[in-house]
Parts: sequence; structure tokens; C-alpha cells
Amino acid sequence: MANRTSTQNLRKRVRYHYRGNAAGSTLRLTLGCLLGLELRRVGSGKRMTFGKAGEAALNQWMADNARVCWVEQDEPWTSESQLISQLDLPLNLDQNRHNVFHSRLKELRARARQRARELPISS
Repeated sequence: MANRTSTQNLRKRVRYHYRGNAAGSTLRLTLGCLLGLELRRVGSGKRMTFGKAGEAALNQWMADNARVCWVEQDEPWTSESQLISQLDLPLNLDQNRHNVFHSRLKELRARARQRARELPISS
């Protein structure tokens, strides 16, 4: 596994998952699709989010249901690959083709994107 260094620290990354939108967070995209929120093209039409109401609903769902914890490590990318291979992490697509939910989740997200492309751009 190559070291993919993020330009953001962990706090900023986690905060974006909780306060950002589906265009910048694969976690938000996945959760919104599973919750049946409608993905829409916004702005210039290149970005896709769940719109103001959908993102607000997702914020509330995450506040009620999602928790985060972490362990400090000098080389977290080595642990990431090991954990993904050993644990059942159905919402993680990267390095996780072995998970039985992988293809279904990938298809669900692809259908949501395709529907969004067919709809007019939201304001």
C-alpha cells in the first residue's frame, strides 16, 4: 500500500465528514445513499450533494448515530490495510473488494450518481 498523505489533519478530515457534504466525503455519499436521500448535481453541475435539506438530514442522522474514535500511530497506512483485510467493514470500498457488501454498495452509489446526472441541476 502506498503512503497517500493527506493535506489535512485528522480533526479536519473527521469534521468534514460530519459537517461537509457528499461531494467531498465518500462517507457522507455512502450514508446518504443507504438512507435513500436524493443525490443532485449542484453549482456548475459537476459536484453532487444531497442538497441543503438532505445534507441537514444526514447531519442529524450522523449526530444521532455515528461515532468516531482513533488510535495514534506513526504509520497509520500500514494498519489501515491490515484492519480492512481482517475486519468486516461494509461501508469501506477502498481495498475492500472481498467484503460481501462491496459490489452492492458500489452499485447503489453508481445508480445514485446516474440518477443525479439525469435530473436538472439544483440551486
